[in-house]
Amino acid sequence: MSHSAPVRTLLAGTCLVVATVVLARAEPAASPPFRPDRHPDLVRLSPDDDVWVDRGRREVVVGGEIVMDRGFIEVFACPRRSKEHEAVVAVNTPARTVHAALLAIGLEPGTPVAFAPDYAPARGPAVDVRVRWTDTRGARQERAAQELIRNVRTGAALEETWVFAGSVFWRDPADGREYYQADGGDLICVSNFPTATLDLPIESPQANDELLFEAFADRVPPRGTAVELVLTPAR
Repeated sequence: MSHSAPVRTLLAGTCLVVATVVLARAEPAASPPFRPDRHPDLVRLSPDDDVWVDRGRREVVVGGEIVMDRGFIEVFACPRRSKEHEAVVAVNTPARTVHAALLAIGLEPGTPVAFAPDYAPARGPAVDVRVRWTDTRGARQERAAQELIRNVRTGAALEETWVFAGSVFWRDPADGREYYQADGGDLICVSNFPTATLDLPIESPQANDELLFEAFADRVPPRGTAVELVLTPAR
């Protein structure tokens, strides 16, 4: 299901307004609990969410924490207080702010996965996801997110690149409010969800006995490690 023009316009407008206000400030925003690996053009998108944007580099930085370092997963990254029991990383932001940040670096969402009448994979611009953290020795580490995810059938790291599917909105008939569905947990998925912001463009089941991926033990940093996810258009 693709986004309607009004929905895309709303997200793009929100992103541009927030970014413009932040850029126009004479003083930088107050330092958040999480501080990304800064460079001069990295701008915090929202005062409440750990999301930064560099439009020149077309880079989005998202702050989070390792919440699972072994076991089966359905998502690689979820908003905090959502799907931590089946994710490697919990991020300190709702998914909608990451969506807005991807719009700010020039990406347009495609279409989420469909299951009826036939399976159709998620489509959209490809997005590279990298993970940065400081290890127990104080050394900075960086790996592609795929290297922290193990395919249980092959034993190898995930090979596919995520696509910006863009999730969907749902309107509550009781009060007319719209909700961005990926806020429920489906930010960066490894099982296919029509609510995913980023999904894999391959068939990957949700059923517990058919899950294809798990946290790559001994590669994922220990639980509780602060991390930053760096999202850029895939080259």
